[in-house]
Amino acid sequence: MPEAAEGITVLHQLSAVVGYVLGSIPFGLLLTRMTGKGDIRDIGSGNIGATNVLRTGSKGLAALTLLLDGGKGAVAALVMGQWGSDYALLAGLFAVVGHDFPVWLRFQGGKGVATTVGVLLALAWPVGLISCGVWLATALVFRTSSLAALVALAASPFLMVWLADGNRAVIAALLALLAFGRHHANIRRLLKGEEPRIGGGK
Repeated sequence: MPEAAEGITVLHQLSAVVGYVLGSIPFGLLLTRMTGKGDIRDIGSGNIGATNVLRTGSKGLAALTLLLDGGKGAVAALVMGQWGSDYALLAGLFAVVGHDFPVWLRFQGGKGVATTVGVLLALAWPVGLISCGVWLATALVFRTSSLAALVALAASPFLMVWLADGNRAVIAALLALLAFGRHHANIRRLLKGEEPRIGGGK
C-alpha cells in the first residue's frame, strides 16, 4: 500500500476500529430477537448470518439480514475511504473481521460472505457485481450456498487484478482466505458430498 512506508497513523488505527465496530454489529441476532424468533444461535447451524436466519422461516428477515450485513461492510469502506484508499481497504478488511469475530459474542460470529461482498462493492463495484453473478450462477447450477460463496470469493482477487489494482486484489485475497477458513466445516462436507442444498433444510 502506498502509505505503508509512513508507518501506522491515527487514521490507520481509526479505520481498523471503525471497520471492526461496524462489522461486529450482529444484525441476524438482533433482528431475530426483535421479531420474537429467539436466539438465532440456537437454530440450525448456529450461525448469525442470513443463511441461518432463513431457517427461521422468514425470507424477509433473511433478506434484511443479508442487506444489513453487506451494508455495514460497504459503509465502513466508503466512510473511511473519504481520507484515502488505504483507509478504505483497512476498514473493509476489519469490517469482515468484526463480523466473523465480534467481541460482543465472545468472538463467535458469522462467516463473512455478505459483509465481504459489501466491501467488494464499495472498493470496486464491478468486481462486487460480477462476484454476485458468479455466486448466483454457481448456486443455480449446484444448489449449494456455501460452494457458491467460496467460488465467488475465490474469483474476486482475479477480478480485482483485472478491473481494479493490486492493492485491492490483495485485500480481496485476504478476505477470500478468511472466508475459506470460516467455511472449513462446509468444505469437509462438500468433499464428502454431505453439504445441504439450498431449500433442503439444515
